[in-house]
Order: sequence, then structure tokens, then C-alpha cells
Amino acid sequence: MLSRVASAIYWMSRYIERAENVARFVDVNFKLMLDMPSGTHNQWDPLVSITGDLEWFKKKYGEPTQANVVQFLTFDSEYPNSIYSCLEMARENARSVREVISSEMWEQINTFYLSTKKAAGVKLSLDRMHDFYAKVRDGSHLFSGITDGTMSHGEGWNFARMGRMLERADKTSRIVDIKYFILLPRSYDVGTPIDNIQWSALLSSASGFHMYKKQYGHIDPNNVAQFLILDRHFPRSISFCLIRAEQSLHEISNTPVGTFSNEAEQYLGRLRSDLNFTSIKEIVGQGMHEFLDGFQIKLNEVGEKIHQTFFDLSVGPSEHFFKQDLYQVN
Repeated sequence: MLSRVASAIYWMSRYIERAENVARFVDVNFKLMLDMPSGTHNQWDPLVSITGDLEWFKKKYGEPTQANVVQFLTFDSEYPNSIYSCLEMARENARSVREVISSEMWEQINTFYLSTKKAAGVKLSLDRMHDFYAKVRDGSHLFSGITDGTMSHGEGWNFARMGRMLERADKTSRIVDIKYFILLPRSYDVGTPIDNIQWSALLSSASGFHMYKKQYGHIDPNNVAQFLILDRHFPRSISFCLIRAEQSLHEISNTPVGTFSNEAEQYLGRLRSDLNFTSIKEIVGQGMHEFLDGFQIKLNEVGEKIHQTFFDLSVGPSEHFFKQDLYQVN
């Protein structure tokens, strides 16, 4: 498989997953605003802060009002991580490898993008945005299902799954980080009904509320963090995502799990192993934000090593990929 093809499939999958997670990211705030008592402090500023693009936002929009944040994260065509931009770039990557992906995958991603473009053009009212975000989630789920059901589970499929799982792990960590570090900075709210509302909303944003309740029953902050970070069976937990990403990486390189033949496998294996051998008590002890911030840095390093190993023209040919004609829209 050409590296440009592998790169396009990997980024196509990451951008679709990113669009879904941004939709979850914003929609949870709408739910919070409905449930929180009147006069609650601003819940929209944290959404921009956690993206790392606060300065960019302030230059263009100024105040982080609900309308401004929703436009920025959803439809802003100049912001590369908005839902609209992610789907546009996912479609461009898919278009460049139409001969490799299934026709059903192309049809879904094209339809998904065009429906979002139409929604951006009609300027949906804020009270209709919840339905829009639900359609974004459904569109992403449909694409993942079509990919699994119509694409041969070889190298291309494994690049798609690896991209999806790494992106999901990153966004789950950011959603949890909002709650622990920014969303509830006032210690006197801890343990109150406000606190429980926010933990429930956090679980709902990861489609994990019902699975959590089946496993743990009542809402407990440490159990919620355990579920979303360390649970090996819930498909949106960080641990689950890293396990599946590592499986795909080793399928691509044909190296047994537990060993490594390149730095991508070394870095991802180390990060997954660190997560396997930690506990929620240790995470909370060192500071949840500090742990998640460190995790995101290490996950970015994994992404860079994947790029260097499989996509970067300058590193020379690998055993499985010809480093030529690289084309990546990202």
C-alpha cells in the first residue's frame, strides 16, 4: 500500500471521529445549560479553552457567548477543527482514495458532508442544534459501520481503525479534563446536585450513562473517571481505544503485540502499558488535569511516530510501504 493511500485513509477516519466528538463536546453543554440552575457561571468558555485555540477564537469572535462558540466549533470553515472543516477534509481524503475504499463508504461520507454543508448554509437556530449534533453522531456511526461491513479487514481497514481509536482516546481525555479542571472550579459544588448533573452529562456525552449505571449504579466521581479512562471493555474509554489502536498497528507491521519493530509501536505500547498498570487512585493522587495533560502530550508523540514511520517521505522506505506520492489533507 502506498504511504499516500495509508495516510489518506488514516486521516479520513480521524476527521470523521473528530467531527463526532466535537458534536458530543458541544451538545453536552446544551444539556448542562438546560439542567443547571439559573445564574450558573459561563459554561461556554471552557469549550474553547480546552481546544487550545482560545487566542484564535478571541481574535475572530471576542466574547465566548453561546452563539459564538457554537458557530466556531460547528460551522466555521476557517477553523480546521470545526465539524464542517473536519468533514470537508475527511471527504477530500476519501476522494483521493476512492479506488481503495468501498463505494458505500464514499457515498456515506459524501452525503454526510453535503448535509452538513446544507445545515451551515441555512444557519440553524440554537434550539435546533441538538438535533443537528445527533445527526452528526449518527452519520459518524453509520460511516464506521459501513467501513467495518464493506471494507476488507486488511492494511487499509487497520489504518482506518487506528486513526479512529487514537482520535477517540484524545477526545475522551479532553471531555474528562473539562469536568475535572475547568467546568467545575468551585470546590463547594463538589458532592452537590450540580456536581451530579455534570457527571451525568459527562457520561452522556460519551454515550456511557446507561453502561455506567449497569456497572456501578450511583454516580461517583472516581468511578466515572475509572469508567472513562481505565475500563477495558467500554468502547469510548481511553484504555479500550489504545488497546484496539495497538492491535491495528501490529496487524499493519506484522509484529507480535508486546514487541516492537518501530518507534510507533514502541511509543504506543509504552503508553498503553502505563495505562494498564495504573489505578484511578494514583491518577487522582497526581492530579487529574496533570495526568490527562501528560497523556495528551504522549498521545501526540504517538501520532508523530506513526507519521514518521508510515507517511513521512524523508525517513526512507519501510518494510511494508513505499514512501512516494504522499498526499495528505490535514
